[in-house]
Amino acid sequence: MSTLLIILQSVANYAAFGKTGAAIGAGLATLGAGLGIGNIGKSAMEAIARQPEATGDIRTNMIIAAALVEGVAFFAVVVCMLIIFG
Repeated sequence: MSTLLIILQSVANYAAFGKTGAAIGAGLATLGAGLGIGNIGKSAMEAIARQPEATGDIRTNMIIAAALVEGVAFFAVVVCMLIIFG
């Protein structure tokens, strides 16, 4: 019984570190998504400048890629928020 109490006390002492790590993880996920979508947009603009006749295809692919990146970032932020508030 005393071993269980020691384990529970040590976990309670380090719970703040887990929440801090989750907050940092949410920030990094958001930062990474912003950089990724920025690179997608930059590359799409360069591709449209080189081949203006392919604008529709490039735009469609850009929107799909940006949506996938945004979905992954949203999932990461939700997981981090569940850790923080859970």
